[in-house]
Amino acid sequence: MDKTTRAANTARRPRTPRISGIKDRSGLLAGLPHVGALGKQAVGGVAKRVTRRDRDAGPDPYADEDFKAIYDDPASSVVTDDGLALAVRTVDLWDTSVDADPEVTLLFVHGFTLRMASWHFQRFQLARHWEGKRIRMVFFDHRGHGKSDRAPAETCTIDQLADDTAAVIRTITPGTTTRRRLLPKTEAAGTIVLVGHSMGGMALMALARRHSYLFGPGGIVSGVALVATASRGITEAGLGEGLRNPVVDAFRASVRRAPKLVQAGRGITRVSLEPVLVAASFGPGFHSRAAGRAVEKIIQNTPLETLVNFLYALEDHDESTAFPVLAQVPSVVVCGSADQLTPLPNSVHMYADLGSDSRLVVAQDAGHMVQMERPELVTDAIAELVERRRVALLPPRRRRWLRGQK
Repeated sequence: MDKTTRAANTARRPRTPRISGIKDRSGLLAGLPHVGALGKQAVGGVAKRVTRRDRDAGPDPYADEDFKAIYDDPASSVVTDDGLALAVRTVDLWDTSVDADPEVTLLFVHGFTLRMASWHFQRFQLARHWEGKRIRMVFFDHRGHGKSDRAPAETCTIDQLADDTAAVIRTITPGTTTRRRLLPKTEAAGTIVLVGHSMGGMALMALARRHSYLFGPGGIVSGVALVATASRGITEAGLGEGLRNPVVDAFRASVRRAPKLVQAGRGITRVSLEPVLVAASFGPGFHSRAAGRAVEKIIQNTPLETLVNFLYALEDHDESTAFPVLAQVPSVVVCGSADQLTPLPNSVHMYADLGSDSRLVVAQDAGHMVQMERPELVTDAIAELVERRRVALLPPRRRRWLRGQK
């Protein structure tokens, strides 16, 4: 082969990233040429929506929104049981110069590859709705997400998120420093209402399973909102099926074996894994460049190892046994009818399992980020739940019949 032929063949070969210190690249590189197929359907959906949005040329209702504003709220941190620091923001809606405890605390738990900023609209809408009331709202970033510490791969589980949430509850709620409260709660004052979206909702289900004392008589939880979530693995239906793929398995192995190389190939990941999530965020009729860019930026800023490692948790979790515990307190289930990651039937089944003190709210044509696409509907559902809140009721006493009495 002459020099001209060798040069031509070399020019046609795809170049691979050169990363110093990485010797074994075969596991990841074998999958990279094919990984784009994962996001092909999603990318096509995004392109169609962008074209339709540009054609309609309507005003962007959220063009002036600062989706980072939540990080201006007072900051603190919670240390988890295994020593990681979780970023926390707290909003007290009453005059804090008055020495008083909140009548109710709302804890917001965000979803997969997101951060507390995904609750942007609820944070500010509820603050206006409850202005001056003794209500506290607490937001935090999961381990490996947002401004919280990076998460070791073995800790990227739904059970761990449940334990992290329990640690946050113990920290932000006075008198909840032990595994069981010393005195039973007899009213809703001073209790906590939990609000979880997507993986955050799964974490709340696991919380009920692993820390059931919080939900029972004498517990501190007085209400639960489950927003666009599912009690079983998301890969069983919808776009989540695209996450169950041999190429994703190659990514998982590569994250552990060659994390620097995976980060270098993040551009490839953006056209494969991330579009699946971005495309499912909003319904087909939603047109807001600002909101779309905000969600896309949040997802892209989530560490790639976090994204890949938590895929195991999303595939394997099953929290069906949590519903008898959750059903002890009032609840609301919210879902978009066009949600492709946690389709509506998941929410209907959860609602059916939560008993007579549950409500089902369906946002027509909304996608997975329903709290951003239809913020007023989600905000109203949360406010209504707070009005209905109560702690678990004591079981009725059994009558002791005298022997021989009929």
